[in-house]
Amino acid sequence: MPLQTCASVPGRPVSGLHGLPRFNAAPAAEAEAALLECYGSRRWAKRLADHRPYPDLGALLAAADEAGYDLSPSDRAEALAVEVSPGLPPDAPGSAHLALAAAHAAYESRFGHVLVICLDGLRPAERADQLLAGIRARLAHDPEHERVVTADEMRRLARGRIIELVSSQ
Repeated sequence: MPLQTCASVPGRPVSGLHGLPRFNAAPAAEAEAALLECYGSRRWAKRLADHRPYPDLGALLAAADEAGYDLSPSDRAEALAVEVSPGLPPDAPGSAHLALAAAHAAYESRFGHVLVICLDGLRPAERADQLLAGIRARLAHDPEHERVVTADEMRRLARGRIIELVSSQ
């Protein structure tokens, strides 16, 4: 399983709309498709695409946050359905992979969806420990608290993915 970070969506490579001007000028369908790679809610992607052009990255990120707060439970469920559980690097010990698989199974059984956690800002060597600690801590949450934490993590992931989407290369 790959590590889940803001800048990567396993199985969904970020489209080639690099640069905010290119994003702003792209056809609506292309912009929506690229935004769906950042956050899997069609309503969220359409709202952001419909409000273009954005004067700067900060305005786009603010709009993404606002749109994320306005989603219905079914919109969030749609986005969660396309996420992939974060994993460990292949060279992690087998016992760590087994522990994580058991923790993921317990999490999904308890909350009904995959764990979403943004690991950006951590050194690669810290990510595995943070992932394992995070899933253990979050298993103790009540469902309502975990819903709030998951929504926040989804917004964090979307922000990082948007930054990657519009960053010039």
